[in-house]
Amino acid sequence: MSEQIFIGTRKGLFLCERNGSGWKHSEAIFPGVPVPMLLKDPRSNFLYAAAEHEHFGTKLHRSEDGGKTWKELESPVYPEKPDDAPLIVDPWRKAEVPWSLKKIWSLEAGGPDQPGVLWCGTIPGGLFRSPDHGETWELVRSLWDRPERAKWSGGGYDFPGLHSICIHPQNADRIAVAISCGGVWQSPDGGENWEQTAHGMSYDFMPEDQGGADPESQDPHRMVQCEGSPDRFWIQHHCAIYRSDENGRNWKERKEATPSGFGFAVCVHPKDPDTAWFVPAQKDEERYPVDGKFIVTRTRDGGESFEVLNQGLPETLAYDLVYRHALAIDASGERLAMGSTTGSVWISENQGDSWDHLTAHLPPVYCVRFG
Repeated sequence: MSEQIFIGTRKGLFLCERNGSGWKHSEAIFPGVPVPMLLKDPRSNFLYAAAEHEHFGTKLHRSEDGGKTWKELESPVYPEKPDDAPLIVDPWRKAEVPWSLKKIWSLEAGGPDQPGVLWCGTIPGGLFRSPDHGETWELVRSLWDRPERAKWSGGGYDFPGLHSICIHPQNADRIAVAISCGGVWQSPDGGENWEQTAHGMSYDFMPEDQGGADPESQDPHRMVQCEGSPDRFWIQHHCAIYRSDENGRNWKERKEATPSGFGFAVCVHPKDPDTAWFVPAQKDEERYPVDGKFIVTRTRDGGESFEVLNQGLPETLAYDLVYRHALAIDASGERLAMGSTTGSVWISENQGDSWDHLTAHLPPVYCVRFG
């Protein structure tokens, strides 16, 4: 099992390490600075952290010594908008979608046969690729220039955001990304070509004949892929939980999800594709646990049924929300960690059957990743 957990918060990055029988967290790295995304590259053990400096914008940092020292890198930069580029206006906010970085919202490593390759998803909906450990970045224009982008819209943020990147564990040229709100896009050839594959998803508040099932405008909150069975994908959508058994195509709603199909976080067991975890909440304005009871749900049968896991979690008057990147599972499939908007962090050593409260005193948690 992993003995390290990295926690990105609204006021810095924290490292939690197992110390004897418990877990202890460090003082803040980048104190006072929001850290919305981080990555530990399993190929090199390099750490990457995105830090949103108030006066200087988003910066990307890399550590080659476990977080002791950091080097500032060039952040992904959008090219200047060409004169002949079409005007793209967010359909909901009626504002022009900018050609500029607003947020680094996902970081993922390339395949084991691609040393140095990194992928970065951003707001306003762009995908970037680095061939050299984050030293340089290039916008994947084949996705950015798709005409369907005119249908993409902002969900919780003002502009579309690319928050999930799944690299096929046996063929790194097969890439799937999820966009809020822009559906699911897949490339079979390393990003040269793309196909929309969000078919089967729909909004429960909009009739299908009025665009409720339009794949181009779907709002997946988080998408994950099972490493051991990579044809199996799970999505926590704005309106429901969805599963795909066909490499991210032909999505089927899991109608048995209770107490709510709404939430942000999902993780899947690294070997068992039928086992996945979610953190349900009320939607749309409330966005807190149903009836104030903070729980995690788990399915062991592919979404045919869901268990409520609450041992060690607050049972009443709890208003914690878990963001899409703040629930993680380690490579063993036994240990989970999650952090909430109230600054609490919990650890489970038994697949969520019970939880230990690590701390209640961190800033709001944006992302959790195992070392």
